[in-house]
Amino acid sequence: MSNLDVHPVPATCGGREDVSAKPVHDLLTGRLVPLGESTAVRRLLPNLGRRMVGAWCFVDHYGPDDIADQPGMQVPPHPHIGLQTVSWLHEGEVLHRDTLGSLQTVRPRELGLMTSGRGIAHSEESPREHARLLHGAQLWVALPEAARHGGPAFEHHADLPVLRGGGGLTATVILGGLDGAASPGTVHTPIVGADLALAAGTDVTLPLERDFEYAVLSMSGRVEVDGVPVEAGSMLYLGCGRTGLPLRADSDAGLMLLGGEPFGEKLVMWWNFVARSGEEIARAREEWNTGSAFGTVHGYDGDRLLAPEMPATPLKPRGRER
Repeated sequence: MSNLDVHPVPATCGGREDVSAKPVHDLLTGRLVPLGESTAVRRLLPNLGRRMVGAWCFVDHYGPDDIADQPGMQVPPHPHIGLQTVSWLHEGEVLHRDTLGSLQTVRPRELGLMTSGRGIAHSEESPREHARLLHGAQLWVALPEAARHGGPAFEHHADLPVLRGGGGLTATVILGGLDGAASPGTVHTPIVGADLALAAGTDVTLPLERDFEYAVLSMSGRVEVDGVPVEAGSMLYLGCGRTGLPLRADSDAGLMLLGGEPFGEKLVMWWNFVARSGEEIARAREEWNTGSAFGTVHGYDGDRLLAPEMPATPLKPRGRER
């Protein structure tokens, strides 16, 4: 997934200054951003009031959109550095291509995980023959220093661990671990991403890690998270210090649980790049626009997406932690 903003705003992220060491309720609403010809997304991270949740640094929620007579998602080839992309669908399909030669259709409840390392480019599109509805989320995970210069990779996992407890909750572990179950997806920091399906009448408490910070993204329906109503398309930041999360739903609902150890490294995010300095971003931008790096995405019917002009103000991370 790309950040298609024509004038992308740089974001400084990471560090522990903004992490709440205690449980909180911080409700975040999404900013509408167009994505291609017929799709718009609700951008929850980075948000004016919240930059990261653990290593999760970018969250888009889209749909459900009726694309029966539309092209659906059409994201041209574009580059990434310093991150992993996580594709997650509730309805529809997304065709992934990348500069490694990967060609994969990602379907509902399947994990599409791309690790950029030092650099990769990819495209995403609805197949020509596609389902009527498109509904999902696209997320980025920031890579730590030890992993961000490694080689790129793509993984597709159709079989993920599923936890079924009493009380009407079904949890699919997308990334990291939850309550003893671990996703096969490669991770580089302590993290969790899980899809939570709540049946009507659910009233349960989900076990959590006290040292993780958490947020929940509401995908569908209406649910109470620790007593707070959370509507579809919004996200509730929960802070750290929790060992359990009460969940209640009067009708069927869907959530994504995002969490992890607070990410201590300082980051600069701009367009589709996660780096440590403005100089790194400027270099990646130049290499992509001139075609001197990243390689070629073969098979996409259209032009690649060029990086916009960088802001005049130098991109710098926030001051270092003491």
